[in-house]
Amino acid sequence: MNQITKENSNIDSKLPSFGGVGGGLGLAINIQHISKSYKGVQAVRDISFEVQKGELFGLIGPDGAGKTTLMRILMTLLIQDEGLATMGGFDVVKEYKKIRNIVGYMPGRFSLYQDLTVEENLNFFATVFKTTVAENYELIKDIYIQIEPFKNRLAGKLSGGMKQKLALSCALIHKPEILVLDEPTTGVDAVSRKEFWDMLKKLQNSGITILVSTPYMDEAVLCNRVALMQKGKVLDIDTPQKLIENYNRKLYAIRSNDMHQLIQDLRAWEKTDSAFAFGQYVHVTGKEDEVEATEFESYLLKKNHLELQVFDIPATIEDVFMDRMAEQ
Repeated sequence: MNQITKENSNIDSKLPSFGGVGGGLGLAINIQHISKSYKGVQAVRDISFEVQKGELFGLIGPDGAGKTTLMRILMTLLIQDEGLATMGGFDVVKEYKKIRNIVGYMPGRFSLYQDLTVEENLNFFATVFKTTVAENYELIKDIYIQIEPFKNRLAGKLSGGMKQKLALSCALIHKPEILVLDEPTTGVDAVSRKEFWDMLKKLQNSGITILVSTPYMDEAVLCNRVALMQKGKVLDIDTPQKLIENYNRKLYAIRSNDMHQLIQDLRAWEKTDSAFAFGQYVHVTGKEDEVEATEFESYLLKKNHLELQVFDIPATIEDVFMDRMAEQ
């Protein structure tokens, strides 16, 4: 790999980054009424949305939400039961071969050759796409220099963060127009997660459209727009900021000396609408938003809770998700 240079690189680093929905760049991904079932289980239910060119779009939801199924349909690895979808203007069923040349894919499970070295994996994937590492080196340079010291190490012997960077490098080596990443930071330490999202922002600034799925709500705010998903359905789609701004409920953070009993008592009270554990606190809403903080406090004192704290808080994207989920 010492011979890898940035010569012959044709990446245009001056392409504009995505500045928001409707940026005039056109559609990269178009999904219309996609549904998919497995033996009677509805994995994806009538999903429709569009992703603009140059956008970083997130699919946000827990395991079983349908994120992976939808991505596998877009990557031409599954055929939907109903609906239509295009990637880069190409139909995912009729023009699957063309799609595979313009899309980079990083599946949730590490899928590179574990008995090949870092360098061998990268060269192999470059050869598959009839290119060379040197030709597109500039695109992966910032990522590759972090794993270059381990270029002769078997891929199976890498740490989680290093495997992640190698997989991303292999997905990018043919200079795709669209990058599809299925839960790329699951099981990775916090530092590597931050580094990975920094890399995604740089890739977006080079003009690549990115579709990424994650179960981590804190990563949602790093996307231009997100689709909140649960049980195969899209609950809402918008920018993270607008989703939070549109949350118009009174929200309280509550804690006491017995958090387990606190949740039980809050959920048992007829004036409580929702109560979910969020770190050291319970996030609580009252029915019809008519319950004041003093009422929660008075009720919990009667239940013998000590060291009680009750105060108003602004909503997070996770609060929005839980609220949308409760509406279903």
